[in-house]
Amino acid sequence: MKAPLLNKNIDPASVQLWIVGGGIAGMSVAAFAIRDGKVPAKNIHILEETALPGGSLDGAAAPLQPKQHAWVTRGGRMLTDETYLCLWDLFATIPARGDASISVREECRRFNEEVRTHAQARLIDRAHQVVDAAQLGFSIANRAQMLRLLALPEALIGSRRIDEFFDEHFFQTNFWRMWRTTFAFQKWHSAVELRRYFLRFVQEFPRIHTLAGVKRTVYNQYDSLVVPLQRWLTAQGVDVRFGTRVVDADFATDVNGMRRATRLAIETAAGSGAIELGAGDLAFFTLGSITSDSTYGGNDSVPELIRDRRDHGWSLWQNIARKAPDFGRPAAFYGNVDEHKWESFTLTMRDDVLLRRIEAYTGNAPGTGALMTWFESGWHLSIVVPHQPHFPDLPQGWTTLWGYGFEIDNDGDYVKKPMSAATGREILTELVRQLGCDDILEHVLETTDVTTVMLPYASALFACRAPGDRPAVLPRGTENFAFLGQFVEMEEDVVFTVEYSVRCAMLATYALLGIEREIPDIYHGLLDPKVGLAAVEVALR
Repeated sequence: MKAPLLNKNIDPASVQLWIVGGGIAGMSVAAFAIRDGKVPAKNIHILEETALPGGSLDGAAAPLQPKQHAWVTRGGRMLTDETYLCLWDLFATIPARGDASISVREECRRFNEEVRTHAQARLIDRAHQVVDAAQLGFSIANRAQMLRLLALPEALIGSRRIDEFFDEHFFQTNFWRMWRTTFAFQKWHSAVELRRYFLRFVQEFPRIHTLAGVKRTVYNQYDSLVVPLQRWLTAQGVDVRFGTRVVDADFATDVNGMRRATRLAIETAAGSGAIELGAGDLAFFTLGSITSDSTYGGNDSVPELIRDRRDHGWSLWQNIARKAPDFGRPAAFYGNVDEHKWESFTLTMRDDVLLRRIEAYTGNAPGTGALMTWFESGWHLSIVVPHQPHFPDLPQGWTTLWGYGFEIDNDGDYVKKPMSAATGREILTELVRQLGCDDILEHVLETTDVTTVMLPYASALFACRAPGDRPAVLPRGTENFAFLGQFVEMEEDVVFTVEYSVRCAMLATYALLGIEREIPDIYHGLLDPKVGLAAVEVALR
């Protein structure tokens, strides 16, 4: 596909790009502008409020435990070859962190040839027994319900919830137990988004019980994707301004209805200021954040649940949305914290005792498994054990794993309190006992540091929404601005993926710079007879 060319005669040598947000979407705009638009890097300016690039793609030393040398990631991500075409297009030309003679894409390909995902313990019951997850458990009614959802256009589905389309039996199937934890769906989330996921990831149906189609990076995504991309942008000469918060923007509309961004209001350590946008300037705005107001806890502390939007993650979009009715409605996504919050945790272990026990329990060496879910546990716990080391600066012999809870207001099975009120040591205790490893509990507690993260908006992008709640990447009549991130609207594609951020960046950059290069088409697995037949066969199990 090709982007609509809004500026066919633009001069790349004189244009100035102002990119609001240094997450993967904003960084991708800069990379595409240099690589495909031939814009001089010195003309590209990234304005980022925090002190680090990458946005939600983080992975670093835990902020509350520097003396304990703990590490943390707020989230875990899966990649696939079929769905992540724009991501791979970008990273096919970015030198890898570990070997600059190859690309990040090639590094990833080689790594996944050596460390193949084939999970053998996706679901675990309350008796600590691994369930045969290959038996998906659909009833005849469930198959009809799924076909009905797939057949309906989004306009007719509207803002309805998932549980308006499926009976209670569907939510007890192994399929739902795996699908919901793989992609972070709750039954009160948007049916439109679930439909898009079914279509976008239909190739995963036959392998949802092993996640054999998953591709991973060598390290966490910050170190394997963000760091090499940031190094490349810096080497090119991109102007990255950390500690710069854009608080608002002005827009002007001419007599023909064409709209321009004219001014950015900013705040820095030096105070308030403004950036006036010239006739040849382009502006790219990242809207919203699923990691806004994240808080951290440690071994003996509990992360606070923030409900009053303190860290400005939503305020720019709130201010912009007041300027035009088609700039979206952020309250549709941040308005119900209790429907979208969850808590994640990272274990930093000073030996491999727990990992060796998990390997014996599951049959998966670190990095070859996938999400393990205790689907009957009070907190609805899931963990994944990555290939070690997951952080490049992890001391020799140390190991990590990541997990999260989906039902954090319920009492645990062994720790009789809500996960949201539990300390890191209590969460570790619950996990070890869910594994049935009580005999090593004291050792694991003595040799592990736990970093917990409360995420009020972790799944906010799945909120039931109406048309217009998400603005278009290229609003009607735009001359020089675009919207980016997980809260913009792109037909057929799925949010909560790195691909979504990169694709919207590619679409926006190509359109505003008049780049005629093809954008990879969205993969439609159902159009491949082999994929479609395999999905149908699985659904009939």
